[in-house]
Amino acid sequence: MSTTDTLLRTVREIEPIIREHAPEAERNRKLAAPVAKAMHQAGLYRLWRPKAFGGFELDPVAGLRIIEDVSRIDSAAGWNLQIAVAHDMFAPWFSDQAAQEIFNVDAIPVGAFNPARKAVPVAGGYRISGRTSFVSGAHHATAFIGFANIYDGDKLRVDANGVPEMRLIAVPAAEAEIVDNWNTMGMRGSGSHDVEMRDAFIPEHWAAPWGPLEKPGSAYQGPLYRLTVWPAIAALVAPALGITRAAIDEAIELIINKTPAYGSKTLKDYGVVQSQLAQAEAKLGASRAFFFGTFEEAWQAAVAGRPITVALKGRMQLAMTHATLECAKAVSLIHEIAGASGIREEYAFERHFRDIHVITQHGFLNASKLESVGQILLGLDPEWPFFQF
Repeated sequence: MSTTDTLLRTVREIEPIIREHAPEAERNRKLAAPVAKAMHQAGLYRLWRPKAFGGFELDPVAGLRIIEDVSRIDSAAGWNLQIAVAHDMFAPWFSDQAAQEIFNVDAIPVGAFNPARKAVPVAGGYRISGRTSFVSGAHHATAFIGFANIYDGDKLRVDANGVPEMRLIAVPAAEAEIVDNWNTMGMRGSGSHDVEMRDAFIPEHWAAPWGPLEKPGSAYQGPLYRLTVWPAIAALVAPALGITRAAIDEAIELIINKTPAYGSKTLKDYGVVQSQLAQAEAKLGASRAFFFGTFEEAWQAAVAGRPITVALKGRMQLAMTHATLECAKAVSLIHEIAGASGIREEYAFERHFRDIHVITQHGFLNASKLESVGQILLGLDPEWPFFQF
């Protein structure tokens, strides 16, 4: 049995724990501690960690499939898993010593990147201050990853072109404060609260120059890390796929058994229901095939040592945004089929609807990214800065 199959079987084994605590995550606006513990003990936070640090170093598609399967069970668990796994993909920028300390076998790194924090040089390192929003999984993190601009006192340090001098930083979770303000329409269980730091000290080697990756750390020489940040961004899509799969599966069960009010036949006998269900399945299947197919293409390029071109990055971004938008359309069709059952909390349809539409607003996935892809297709310079990485 492959490592991927073993991990998927492990997901099935902890599924009862995830399901039991899903309402708690929704109610408390953070992932339940028993779920985080179960995923940690199962090794799921190490999907893309290098083997040198006790990780599995899976190929991107395998990792995405596992995140998708967890998300099928519960969106909060899937989102918390993907955000931690994604942040392992920023480890190659750090020195070997820092990577070993930050991304050790027990680490759960999470973070957010906007706005950049303030880093003031002091003896032996930096004092970090600032507040960053949308830090999913903050309550179970061991370290927070993000950006910081260098300040000399209160003066921003800039280069000859006036560009701020930026660092990729890690800060121990114990040195930060979680600001309880994640009050949202959907994805409540993701626990994406603000995190604030006030003069938190980090050693100098926990701050790495930020720019296109030129010399990854010695543990990060494998083909996975040649894809740099792209698996990390793709991880955001896997929960959308899992949510949509759950919505369709639950809809089929409802359709077979439900007779609408004032009706004389079950939902399964209505042509419009049959058609909408088929459309939802097609949207999920087609977007999933495009998404996984594109990342398999990128993986094969990385394995062969071929350049990860801007054109390929454009296809990855297109596959990611397309999948997210199509999943939202599919779940909207399911919500329509469900009728009054779609608004009642004893069913999950209303949560699927809320969650998927929150995901469509993520800055790395939303519809505005199609503009940058179109720029690449037309031979123009794309405005989305992550195409440089």
